[in-house]
Parts: sequence; structure tokens; C-alpha cells
Amino acid sequence: MKHPIKLTTILIIFFLVSQILGLYIISQNIDFEKSAETGKAEFVELPGGAERPEVDESWSWIYIIGGILLGTSLLLILIKFKLMSFWKAWFYLAIVMCLTVALATFMSALIAFLISLVLGYFKIIKPNTYVHNLTELFIYAGLAVIFVPILDQMSMIILLILISFYDMYAVWKSKHMIKLANFQTESKVFAGFFVPYDEKSGKIVKISKVVKKSKEIKNKISKNVKINMKHKKKIKDKKTEKRKTRQVSSAILGGGDIAFPLLFAGVIMKYIIVTDFWISFLKILIIPICTTIALGYLFYYTRKNKFYPAMPFITIGCFVGYGLFLLL
Repeated sequence: MKHPIKLTTILIIFFLVSQILGLYIISQNIDFEKSAETGKAEFVELPGGAERPEVDESWSWIYIIGGILLGTSLLLILIKFKLMSFWKAWFYLAIVMCLTVALATFMSALIAFLISLVLGYFKIIKPNTYVHNLTELFIYAGLAVIFVPILDQMSMIILLILISFYDMYAVWKSKHMIKLANFQTESKVFAGFFVPYDEKSGKIVKISKVVKKSKEIKNKISKNVKINMKHKKKIKDKKTEKRKTRQVSSAILGGGDIAFPLLFAGVIMKYIIVTDFWISFLKILIIPICTTIALGYLFYYTRKNKFYPAMPFITIGCFVGYGLFLLL
């Protein structure tokens, strides 16, 4: 197991909660009165009068794949030219938009927007471990509310298969997914669940304290080097810095690994939830349960200092869950 069982369990619980909460938020954005008239799921308008992309559900997967490839290319360019501020600004806007959509399910759009602005600040500008992961529970629900209405079952199946192969290629072949993950971790702006912890004690560490600690170590070592310029002193300080920075590790789960299974379950749900809400909702939960088991299986067999594509395992979980769903 790559991380301590406590941290691994936390990630698995976060994942399951995000899926169940996401499905509930999706369901609450369906106009049931209008759906009863048309016989299919009709979604309410997005906050602020925003509009969903007008695309054919059967071909929407092409636009999503194109958007993923374009976004990845832009992010790699930002990494190459070290444009950290642009990445943070881009991510902040995306967070505010998705959070507003999700939170507007429970409150007015204006209040949801204002809360999203504040949460985005403590996620990007003043990063905090607890705020980061709390907002992640809602962000992908907001994303799903936007995209579930424009996807159908076949589009989602194609999308899951393509994303799984892309994930394997990006992690094992080109390795650019590892580069993206490392960049996000170093910038303390990560899309997905991010739990930094002390390797020795296993305790969760606040992101803000990790940043502060790193700066203090760097300043202290620089000061010592200036005072004593002997070669042995430099080596000793470098070893001290290396030893201290290695004390903190991070248990992470990428945003795509959270979003795609939620999109899949949401699309399946929208075709059955027009009537008998609670029966349909409880029935659809077999899919996130299966994807959680698949993710747990992956975590169990992961090893330290190695990277693994999660989407192939999650996709299998989605398909197994869908098969069981059809049998219920």
C-alpha cells in the first residue's frame, strides 16, 4: 500500500461521499414537473442565466475529449514557461463556477456565488487542507450538473473507455500526467483530493503550514551558509534540508478520477429518476459502490514511489456497477 491505511481510507471515504453527494445534487437540479410532462429528465437553468453547450448528446464525447486535450496542452505550456499565476487564476475561476452551480442547489445563486468566492480564496490564495477537500466534494457535482444533461449512455461509455486508455498512456508512456500531478502538488493548487501528511507520525498536515515550514527551512539554511562558507557546512545544511523536506508526503486522487464516474452514474440516473425518486436514487448507488471498491482494490496494490492510472480500474467499476444495476 502506497500510503498509510488511515490516509488511504480517508481518500476512499472522500471519493464515495463525493459520488453520493454529487448524485443527490444532480437529482435536485431536475425539474420533475416538466419531466413528468415530457417523459424525460429536464434540468433547471444554471445560476446566473449561464447556458450549457448546445451539442448532440450522441456526439458530445468528442467535444469533451477535445476540451481535455486542449486543457492539458495549455497546462503543459504554463508549466514549461513557469506561469504559475495564470494556472492559479484559471483554476480559481473554474472553482468558483462549479462551486456556485453546486451550492445554488441549496441556496440563492447570489449567496452561492459569494460563498464560492471566499472558499476559492482559501483554496488557492491561502491554501488549507480541510477547505481544499471540503470544496472538492462539491466541485465535481457542479461540473456534473453542467455536463450530465448533454451526455447520453453511449457517449459516457465511449468517454470512459477513451479516458482509460489515455490515462494509461499519460502515466506509463508519455508520463506527462505525472508531470502535471507533480506541478499541481508543488504549486499547492491540486485538482482532486489532496491530503499532505507527516510520514513519520502519519498525521495530516495543513497545506499552509507545509508552505510556511518549507520557507523557514530555506531561509534558515541560507542564513547559515552566509555565516559559514566552509564546504562541509554547506553539505551538512543541504542534507538537513533534504531530510526535513522528505518528512511530508501527499495522498492524492486526481479530479478526473472523481468526475468521470460521477458523470457516468449521473447520466444513467437521469433516464430512470423521472418517477419514484427515492427508489431510483437508491438503486443507482450500486454504481458508486462498485467504483469505490475498484478504487480500494487499486489503492491496496499500489506501492511507494510508483504512479498508477486510476481510470481503468474505475471504469471497470462503473461497468460492473451498471451491469448489477440492470439486474436489480
